[in-house]
Order: sequence, then C-alpha cells, then structure tokens
Amino acid sequence: MTLDLTSDVALLTEQLLNINSVSGNETQLADLIYSALQNYTHLELYRDGDAIVARTLLGRERRVILAGHLDTVPLPVHPEALGTVPSMVRDGILYGRGATDMKGGVAVQLALAASLADPAHDITFIFYDHEEVEAAKSGLGRLSRTRPDLLEGDFAILLEPTNGTVEGGCNGTSRFLVRTHGQAAHSARAWMGQNAIHAAAPILQRLSEYQPETVTVDGLAYRESLNAVRISGGIAGNVIPDYCEVSVNYRFAPSKTVEESERVVRELFDGFEVVRTDGANGARPGLDQPIAASLVAAVGQDPMPKYGWTDVARFAALGIPAVNFGPGDALLAHSADEHVAQEAIRQCLRSLRTWLQD
Repeated sequence: MTLDLTSDVALLTEQLLNINSVSGNETQLADLIYSALQNYTHLELYRDGDAIVARTLLGRERRVILAGHLDTVPLPVHPEALGTVPSMVRDGILYGRGATDMKGGVAVQLALAASLADPAHDITFIFYDHEEVEAAKSGLGRLSRTRPDLLEGDFAILLEPTNGTVEGGCNGTSRFLVRTHGQAAHSARAWMGQNAIHAAAPILQRLSEYQPETVTVDGLAYRESLNAVRISGGIAGNVIPDYCEVSVNYRFAPSKTVEESERVVRELFDGFEVVRTDGANGARPGLDQPIAASLVAAVGQDPMPKYGWTDVARFAALGIPAVNFGPGDALLAHSADEHVAQEAIRQCLRSLRTWLQD
C-alpha cells in the first residue's frame, strides 16, 4: 500500500482512516507517511521512532509549523458503531476512528507538504505519535527533548478539529485526589466503624454547588470546569469502608498556572486531604501576532477559544505562538460515530494553501 499525497484530500483521509493507528500502533502509518514524503525533494526529512518531521529550507523570513498526531483512541466496542476501522462514506460524510481527531487534519498536512514547494514562509510539518495517552509518551514531547531545533518557528498551527475556525490557545488541566478516612468494621455492626464513603458526601456537594468561572484572556472567553471524574472506596460488600478518594479534574483558563489552579482546588476542599496528581499549563491565544491575524483573515471567521488542552501548550512553552485550526467538530472526537464532512477537509486545505502562498 502507498499513499497518494496528490489525490483528493478527502480520499487521502479515507486512506489514513483505513489504517489502525490506536496509540502504540502507529508504526504502519508512520512508515507509509515517511515513504510518501521521500518522493518530494523540496523537503528535508527526519524520523524519531514514529514521529516524522519534514521541512522546507528556503531561507524565508518566517517559519510556520503545522503539527498533527497520528494516533487515535481505541476503537469503539459497540458492534453498530460507524466511527471505526475501516472507514465508510455516506452522502459526503466520512466515518471512521480519527475522522475528526485528527486524520482529516493530518491529510491536509500531507497534501500541503506535497504541493507547496515554494511557499511564502518556510514550513515545518510535524507528524507525531502517542498524543492520546499519558504525556510522558508524547512523540512531540520526545522531539522537544531530543531535537528542539526541529521545533523552532515563529508560529504554529495544530490541526486539531475546530469546525473550520481558528481556536486560540487552550485551557490548562490539573487532576487531584480528594481523600477521606474512616474506620473499618463489619457491615452488620456498622456503628463500630466510620464510613469513609459517607464522609465524601461534602466533597460532592461542594463540587455540585461550585460555579466555574468564564475568564477573558486576550479577548477570548475561556469557560472553566471543575468536576469529579471518578470515585473509589471499599474492599468488600460486608465491610464498612475506611478509605475513599474522589478524582477531580479542573480545566482552567490559560491566565492561570497549574500552581494557581491548585490553590483554587485546595481552598474549595479545605479540611480534606488533597493531592495533585497531574497538571499542564494552558496556552494564551497567540492572536496578537500579525501572522496570526493574517490567518484569521484568510479563514474569514471570528476566532474562538479552545476549551480542551491541546499540544499548542507545548509550543507556547517554547515561546512559539500557536493556534488550533482543522476540519471537523471537536464534539464528535472519540465518539462511536466519529465523522467529518469531506468538504470540510477540502475547505481547510484551501484556506491554508491560500494563506501559505500569499
């Protein structure tokens, strides 16, 4: 099998969707992409595991980075799910795992890499592995450690699904365990113990009553959220539990740091044991740069905030303004019927090609 990077970008997306690349299984797709890109002499190629970098070296004044991940979440288990592998097409809609998140965006990257031999800016195309799993495995993170020079640029675009508009920056995320302790006893003599699960009721009550903020950052309104995402406790059906923990996820505006988010959570759960288990700063919109303004103008739609965390935060940490822009509706990502309109992929390609040639 080979990839035809000059074909209709919607058909190229279909080819990508027909390759199972669940996180940890990206090698076949990476091999095909690397092989296809070797046909284009205007690109310098570098590969690190299943992460691939292709870039022009034309001596332009500015360098733009176009980045996207190759992996998907696991395939849906429901037998009637449409968003699986292989893909299918119905009435101009392409169904398959990764259709929105984010093989449509990767297909746009590949089509641009093949067709733009003389762009207005130098371009670095980054295709990377292990985005849908823990951050320690990220192929983009690995490149930032092993070859940071390949990530140098003036502006970055992550082709995550944005419904065809520019989404600036992203919220940060932090995770916590809020714990209660009790005393174990036989459930037939419950009065001899103290129920740690019952003691967790105020934690859930505080979360239920909490009113998350909407914070304006550089002109974009970022909606925050603070939620319990898991609760665990107890060891058997006849034992009063002496331990319970509630897992809490806080999605915070990019004006806050992880440390500031922790202060918010600790204040809310004053009196309880709180442990932060994970955290990643968000990214400010990055729309105050002229090059970003020119992209927004080329797209022709008002920019929006990105509520979820994306790898634009990695570029922001490197001092590179970054935005999200790609085909598909983010609300469909990871769904059982994940899909994208073929025309949305073509329109994304047209917008970026026009902007990169001006």
